[in-house]
Amino acid sequence: MTNSFKRKLGQGGYGSVYKGKLLDGRPAAIKLLKATEENGEDFINEVASISRTSHVNVVTLLGFCFEGKHKALIYEFMPNGSLDKFIHNKNKNSRRLTWEKLYQIAIGIARGLEYLHRGCNTQILHFDIKPHNILLDESFCPKISDFGLAKLCPKKESFISISEARGTIGYLAPEVWNRNIGGVSQKCDVYSYGMMLLDMVGGRKYMTVETNCSTDKYFPDYIYDQLEQDGSLECNGANNMGEKDIAKRMIIVALWCIQTSPSHRPTMSRVIEMFERRLDLLEIPPKPVISSPPRLELQSSTTTTTTTQILRFQTRSHMLLEEHLDSSMVERSSGRD
Repeated sequence: MTNSFKRKLGQGGYGSVYKGKLLDGRPAAIKLLKATEENGEDFINEVASISRTSHVNVVTLLGFCFEGKHKALIYEFMPNGSLDKFIHNKNKNSRRLTWEKLYQIAIGIARGLEYLHRGCNTQILHFDIKPHNILLDESFCPKISDFGLAKLCPKKESFISISEARGTIGYLAPEVWNRNIGGVSQKCDVYSYGMMLLDMVGGRKYMTVETNCSTDKYFPDYIYDQLEQDGSLECNGANNMGEKDIAKRMIIVALWCIQTSPSHRPTMSRVIEMFERRLDLLEIPPKPVISSPPRLELQSSTTTTTTTQILRFQTRSHMLLEEHLDSSMVERSSGRD
């Protein structure tokens, strides 16, 4: 099936992915998980979650197998690989996606997430939405993949309980690592989706913008300031009014999705409505108070955050929140005077 594992497609903290061929000749992606106890839980999560799905924007699980500690998942093959290959690639000779294609990919991912949240018999929270986990077929139709961190919960339940932070730094909703902000819900996926949208718009030019030190300009802050100043944006690669309108629409939707309070974020159904609405009718959201933790290259390449990182992020978020509250009190005092 795998031709002795000669055609490796990718590798991560979970294990490796190889290209294989089914008995009927169809190509397939074989995901071999590392033999760890944690991956045993991820394996069960992934099979339990994705086996319940059937949607054009969710990758199809064709089968699975396990023998002792060795576990494998068999997926439909996606010839164009993952989305991050197209938005994080610095190679000038590499293929670039058009703004219209990026827009259609964004809508497709939104529809896939809406299905996971509302279209299945049970609610599925992904918890790891990011460009690396969006696969593209031969027509660049996006497919949500990697359900190792997913959680299943009844539709009637708005919030769920998790024992530890789960997700990827930089796309992690603030309530996952600071429960004072709000409960953990499908709005965590909405937040991750918003951060991914900003990646899709700014990855070509601003992908190295981080907050590892106080002098860095965090991209969501930068893009909001640009939008607030004159309502227009200089987006790299947007060469005409139509492309600039697409970029602006994606940015407005993204900024709504990354609102600090989960209750202020739209549902994925609402996100789709915003994409279909006229641009001049889209309201500019308030500026998010607390930015997401910075993107860090973890040595282990896993999606699990460490306690030290969480504490550092919490300290930073508390400082930002206190600054916001102090400025609000000053404004209210000035108003009374």
